Amino acid sequence: MWTAAALWVATVAGAAVYVWVAERAVAGGSPSTPWIFGIVAIYFGIVFFMWSVYFTLAWFFRARRPREVRIGLRATVRLLWREYKALAFAAPRMMFYALLVRDPSPARVDVPVLLLHGVLCNAGVWARMSRFLKRCGVDGVYTLSYGPPLASIEAFANQLAAKIERISKATGARSVMVVSHSMGGLVVRAYMRKYGIARLASVMTIGAPHHGSVHAWLLFGTSLAQLRPGNGWLAELNRVRLDPSLRFVSLWSWHDSMVAPQTSAELPGAYDVPVIGVGHNALLADAEVLERTHAEIVAVRTESRRHSA
Repeated sequence: MWTAAALWVATVAGAAVYVWVAERAVAGGSPSTPWIFGIVAIYFGIVFFMWSVYFTLAWFFRARRPREVRIGLRATVRLLWREYKALAFAAPRMMFYALLVRDPSPARVDVPVLLLHGVLCNAGVWARMSRFLKRCGVDGVYTLSYGPPLASIEAFANQLAAKIERISKATGARSVMVVSHSMGGLVVRAYMRKYGIARLASVMTIGAPHHGSVHAWLLFGTSLAQLRPGNGWLAELNRVRLDPSLRFVSLWSWHDSMVAPQTSAELPGAYDVPVIGVGHNALLADAEVLERTHAEIVAVRTESRRHSA
């Protein structure tokens, strides 16, 4: 709700100011055509600026890459374009998240799946993933939009705990599988530290800055401060070892555009799944990531059925 509301306010206010300026300019003799196309150019220009800053930081603070994961010119252009496209369509998805992603009706599910978004986002970022899982026949997929966005990750962990309880009541499940993106990975780890792992069937993090990212210095707020490398909160979180009885998968990209250094996504005790040539936001629309996520859900549910048989 918080992110969507902020985006709507910014969009409506910006559009109103733009229309007011355009009307005055046209009334003064300026041609209308440039103003009509100008608002589109401004939006994609803002996206281009953000995209440029993210990749610039990701390059300067990049992790040292082994030779076998380096990519050529064609793959680099593809990486840049896919990430730009993901960023360009992120805002509309988040503004209309209530229409794009909805929790299912209460029904019996052995292992529900809960999707957790990253910083300054909401459940709208999971629109592509949700559609893909539905096409694959995966039922019982839930989302959580926590906030306010700049609050503490500890507060988000409490909201996650409440959501898990609601899912349990709606499905009759004893545990859920959590699939998270970006900061969502730290939210579920903060939950594990406070509430334990009894209600978790499995955890999969996608592009999670387990050891922080320099990009967190771009903005203010408690959650951003907790994402900065070397901060006290993150150091305390990383002192807690993963319980080997819980399957924990960390999928990440050597070319992540918003987690730098990229190896920040590596986590001792987790099953690491690195991919190459995929930006941070594009991870949620990448075919390989979608397939791996589906395969992980199938594996967890198959194991659950085997134990309950």
